Amino acid sequence: MKIFVTGFSPFAGAKVNPAWEAVKRLPGEIAGADIVRLQIPVAFVRDGEVLRDAIRSYRPDAVLCVGQAGGRAEISVERIAVNLMDSAIPDNDGVQPADMPICPHGKSAYFSTLPVKAMVQNIRAHGIPASVSNTAGTYVCNDVMYRLLFMAQNEFSGLRGGFIHVPFLPEQTVGLPPGTPSMSVQTITESLRCALESIVAALTERHDTHDSV
Repeated sequence: MKIFVTGFSPFAGAKVNPAWEAVKRLPGEIAGADIVRLQIPVAFVRDGEVLRDAIRSYRPDAVLCVGQAGGRAEISVERIAVNLMDSAIPDNDGVQPADMPICPHGKSAYFSTLPVKAMVQNIRAHGIPASVSNTAGTYVCNDVMYRLLFMAQNEFSGLRGGFIHVPFLPEQTVGLPPGTPSMSVQTITESLRCALESIVAALTERHDTHDSV
């Protein structure tokens, strides 16, 4: 079994992105599954192109994308991506779409095909705050989640996909209002490991069910 995990590059003038800092620290094997890690650009459209090329190369069973959600205090396992690009700031290519569909012929929204609630439950069981989120925003995080799920439905049959948002790192809150939430990179990395354990369990159960039919 192979699972692909992506993390974004830094953006908006930041020196680090907690998503990639955590993703790159993941081990190469979790619960018997091979973990393939890739940094993707904070860039509308190009994010999906990089992801598509990687899926074609690695042919994973599932893809988990990870991004930063500064201001959130918990690990947010996203349930849904919407067909909308509406950005308050430019991406790293200088693109700033407003009220534009991601895929003109796509559905209004796609739901994660990963075990969202089981992922949250396992993260919490390891003492890390986590919750299901019903909004991935309308910036590049939502963009790549939507493109992933669109590709899974239309190009890569059987591929499972979803997204996790993570808080700031403590060093990113310097100069921000007192009390701005943050989480250590070690804790974020552990939360991703827990989430991936749940993904592997769900994929294994699906394979076993198919084999018994």
